[in-house]
Amino acid sequence: MAKEHDTVRFTVSLPGDLLAELDRRMVGQGYASRSEFVRDLIRERMVAEKWADRRREVVGVLTIAYDHHQRDLAEKLVEIQHRKYVNILCATHVHLDHDNCLEVIIIRGRPPEIEKLSIEIGGLRGVRFSKLTGAASVEK
Repeated sequence: MAKEHDTVRFTVSLPGDLLAELDRRMVGQGYASRSEFVRDLIRERMVAEKWADRRREVVGVLTIAYDHHQRDLAEKLVEIQHRKYVNILCATHVHLDHDNCLEVIIIRGRPPEIEKLSIEIGGLRGVRFSKLTGAASVEK
């Protein structure tokens, strides 16, 4: 029986056209092998399943770009982030140019809480771009 971190080889049968598509995506995304590509696909699925369990704690990465000249926007962003229904792990603020800032906010909580925060921030006047990326531990 394999130990927890041992690599196990197994065979997968695919129709030729599906294998060609797998290879096209693998090369297009810079993977060195089919194994690495398939491992990442499995991990992505594991994260998606954790996000589907609305009661489970997960991590989200909210990326926003905004006009820092927008009146009261900075104060609203700080106020929203200080609410207690989610745990803001960290936020990184970058000045893109004279008018625009980029902020990356890493959030831990349950999916509905994180999504609520994302929608609230994304809907603020002056926020020009908002994208939430789901993440989670892929162990067990």
